[in-house]
Amino acid sequence: MDPHSRLSQFNQRAPKTGPFSPSVRFEPTQKVTLDKYTKAYSSSMPSDSPLFTSRPIATNSRVKQDEQFKKDMFLAYVNKAIREKLNGHSKDFDDLVDQFSPNKSTLAPTVPSLQLRIWLSALSHVLSRLERRHAPLVEAIVRLPWSTMDAVFVKSYIVFIGMLISARPEYLSLVLNRIAMGFTYQSGLLAVASNLEGSTPLTRRVIYDRQHTLLEHLLNLVPTLPSSLAPLLVRNFPHKRQPQAAHVAYIRNLLRITEYCGELSERVLGLIVDRALMVDVEIQVELEELEDAEPTDAELFEFDPFDTIVGQEGDSSDDEDVDDSLSDLSSDASSDSDAEDTPMDTRHVHDMVSKLDAILKLVFDHFNKLHSSILTVVPSSPSIHPTTTHDRDPQSHEPHTLLAIQFHTLLAIFDRSILRTFKSRYTQFLLFWYASLHPEFSDLFLGLLVDKALFGSASASSVERAAASSYIGSFVSRAQFIDREGARRAVQVLCAFLGAHLDAVEAGNAASNNHSVFYAVVQSVFLVFCFRWRDLQEEPDEQEVGRKIWISELGVVQRVITSDLNPLKVCSQNVVHQFARIAQATDFTYCFSILEANKRTPYPVFAGVAPGSAGPEDLHTFFPFDPFKLPRSGEYIQGVYREWAAVAIDDEEEEDEDEDDLVEEDPTFDEWEHGQGGSCIPITASRRGESDDDGLGASFGGMSISPARTRAVAMAISVS
Repeated sequence: MDPHSRLSQFNQRAPKTGPFSPSVRFEPTQKVTLDKYTKAYSSSMPSDSPLFTSRPIATNSRVKQDEQFKKDMFLAYVNKAIREKLNGHSKDFDDLVDQFSPNKSTLAPTVPSLQLRIWLSALSHVLSRLERRHAPLVEAIVRLPWSTMDAVFVKSYIVFIGMLISARPEYLSLVLNRIAMGFTYQSGLLAVASNLEGSTPLTRRVIYDRQHTLLEHLLNLVPTLPSSLAPLLVRNFPHKRQPQAAHVAYIRNLLRITEYCGELSERVLGLIVDRALMVDVEIQVELEELEDAEPTDAELFEFDPFDTIVGQEGDSSDDEDVDDSLSDLSSDASSDSDAEDTPMDTRHVHDMVSKLDAILKLVFDHFNKLHSSILTVVPSSPSIHPTTTHDRDPQSHEPHTLLAIQFHTLLAIFDRSILRTFKSRYTQFLLFWYASLHPEFSDLFLGLLVDKALFGSASASSVERAAASSYIGSFVSRAQFIDREGARRAVQVLCAFLGAHLDAVEAGNAASNNHSVFYAVVQSVFLVFCFRWRDLQEEPDEQEVGRKIWISELGVVQRVITSDLNPLKVCSQNVVHQFARIAQATDFTYCFSILEANKRTPYPVFAGVAPGSAGPEDLHTFFPFDPFKLPRSGEYIQGVYREWAAVAIDDEEEEDEDEDDLVEEDPTFDEWEHGQGGSCIPITASRRGESDDDGLGASFGGMSISPARTRAVAMAISVS
């Protein structure tokens, strides 16, 4: 063939990649597709390989289209289910409810969190169409254990609940009740039992943080939310029989609520104090027997319940079923028969003491947190008299004003609850410590007590006035932050009342029911003198060096002890004998002759004692600020509390033998506590073994000198 022919193979231009092989010259070109490559590749791969795909690689737009298509399908199903439910056909609606009820689901044992998010997204478009017949769906969503699921679902759930409350406010109480239950120690256990896909082991701290995030979100949407939330917080408060961890977890959550919802501060703090009082009055009788008790593992190895993983606590006591109605019970509402059936053994009382100690420690920490934050702020003319005690935004106030607002809140709680609880031993120390933060706080506290005790406000009964008098004497005696001038002013006011009362008695104008207040005030003066006699002396002149000169108001005391009311016969014998010994040692007055004569004379008729009776059964009131013995919360009291050992007279043992015999014949502290009948405060073995020579003095420092009594006897302070 001619090489120059147009049909010659050499007349074809070779490709840039080189000439084709002659063997493939006239073969048809095969079209290579992604499907053929996928099929060829899949023949060597197992069918269940995660790398296998049966369709072409999708672009971002294709993925978004698929997601939108799925959302449209879910929305169409939701619309149909909502519509059919109103028409009486509930099958699709029930299936929709089952998606949010994993324990009852008939479609699948578990529902992925991604699918639940799509359901919530679809439901958010029909919230305005939900009616009362659709309530089971809302209830299932609210009961969903959302706080243990992944963070993406938690965020979607919080947004959905906010939209639900905005569209259907009638479900606010349902949501708030679930949030309040989420603050309890048992929160999250339902999620562990449901075994939802997407649930991961979480600590209680994470779960509680999510509950607070939801509550803060709702608080921004519903300004009136605090009024609906307050009764629910009361209802879900742990019963006093529940374990310590349950109280610690719930109270910590309540105190955190007050940080971003100041309007609830007073009600939350009042709730905590009321529940602490329930525990306090139950343990105070047998507290002294606990000194020899062995510490429990929980005390040796303390753990933070917020750091425990839900469902892995390992404490069987926490899993015990407690009736929900226990939350609403108070100590007064509990039946007496149950109290009798429950043995008050040392183990039980020890648990109650540890529980009270933990509660007070939390409240002290809460107060100290605010006080510590104020120390880091430059003070700027604080206002101790705030115009309001409520504010939903605590950050809008100056730090010192916040401290004052909280003090006024605590002062109102004291007036309403603590002052009227006569068997409380430790809860009142919340006010004791808070008053030490600012001099004006202690002045306001004393002002409230003086107004209650001496001036007899319209709402104060004789019992409350006598209790307030005891608070004055105990507070001035024990508070280190009450300076010399403060102690002198308090004694001057008390002595002025005594003088006015004696004048009224001599003139025949004194009401008989005021004598109980008179005896309580006298006893407070005796107690303050025992602790603060050094501050009640005047500075001597140069001509009177070595001679003790007392403030002029104390002159009425001599008139009081020699009056027909005879307070040395009626008041607490522990205080009377200690006062007599110190008064003689300081050359103030001599009382032993009257004490000797009182042994042979009946009680004065002014004391309201029936003729022939043994005497006034604990007519005197208690001493509310006796030594604080709770170990953990006691660290706050140590620095502001005055111990008896710091003020005791060194040479008080150097008395005449006749006077020693007189004191030994009188009831000692141990005999007084155990010889009155009824309830008594047990004394430790070390105290029982001591001699009577210094028993009265030691009673101020080592033991409580508050007489134990039942509520019925305490109410008998008022004399008709």
